[in-house]
Amino acid sequence: MTGYTLPAIGAVVAVFGLELVLRTGLFKRAAYWLSMLIVMGFQIPVDGWLTKLSAPIVLYDERHISGVRVFFDTPVEDFLFGFAMITAVLLLWERRRVRAQRGRERAREEVSR
Repeated sequence: MTGYTLPAIGAVVAVFGLELVLRTGLFKRAAYWLSMLIVMGFQIPVDGWLTKLSAPIVLYDERHISGVRVFFDTPVEDFLFGFAMITAVLLLWERRRVRAQRGRERAREEVSR
């Protein structure tokens, strides 16, 4: 479990840690999980095309992946990284949205005083 697998797992753990720190509640929202289904709906065929066995565009050193392949022979690590990357962006986006909203609310309170 070296090379590609360990960083992929680490990225997923880091994203869950980020949610524990930011407390956005993102994982509790149906809209988040729906968006992840949409992302996977596009990632599956694209990764499948890139990694298909008959004429792969992307090759993986088998020593650096877990060997678990899903959906058109794509290494599971690709999906772990995809999950972590998209989720990290959404967590940071949500955090920024909440901060901006709080700033607007404070500004309104100051104006009304």
